[in-house]
Amino acid sequence: MSGITVQRVLHGEDRQGVIGIVEQVFLREKNWISSAHAQIPEELGPDQPFSWFLARVNDHPAGVLRLLYDPPLNFPEAYQVSFIPGIDTDYLKQLGRYVEIGRFMIPGEYRRNHRIALRLMRAATEEVVGRDYTHFITDVFENEQHSPLNFHTRVLGFEVIGRHLFGDLNCSCTRIILTLDILKLYSRVKDSRSRIYAELTEGIHALLEHKSRKLHPDMMQKP
Repeated sequence: MSGITVQRVLHGEDRQGVIGIVEQVFLREKNWISSAHAQIPEELGPDQPFSWFLARVNDHPAGVLRLLYDPPLNFPEAYQVSFIPGIDTDYLKQLGRYVEIGRFMIPGEYRRNHRIALRLMRAATEEVVGRDYTHFITDVFENEQHSPLNFHTRVLGFEVIGRHLFGDLNCSCTRIILTLDILKLYSRVKDSRSRIYAELTEGIHALLEHKSRKLHPDMMQKP
């Protein structure tokens, strides 16, 4: 499958592409939300605290990813969050600057093509590293049919830091909280010959190398 492109959503046509995917995946397929239009605001300027990315395959919408900058790390009490021993909000704040990955979805007809997810992650990584953020944080559902948990942990190197029972999506599955130290991942894979990591870092080696030399974030270790 060729012709994969990813761009930040800044105007109405791309917004409609996002809404179409959200409606297909989160509304009709999963029944996790009540309105697709309410998920993405009409105002998409560069001053907003979020970025949306739309992947296309031969000009057809094929994937969506949303970034939220500086998300609150104090989860609502109603979410019933439990961190693994030694991890808490203060500890996370000491590690770096966070961007939340959310609304990461690929329609069923494209779901077997991991290059789409990798291209979305590459665009997200370039965006956040360029803005001096150091970590991703996200939730994935445990035991959900299309859960990307193994992809996130085994391929991308996300680390499990906790879980919670409730959230903003209508799903009964437990949410697993994951974080990713971006430069730690880069230091691990920059010399790899894996096609997966080549796809993930293609075109942004110079940026990641520059940030690696400037910043030396502590490796996340469980106390």
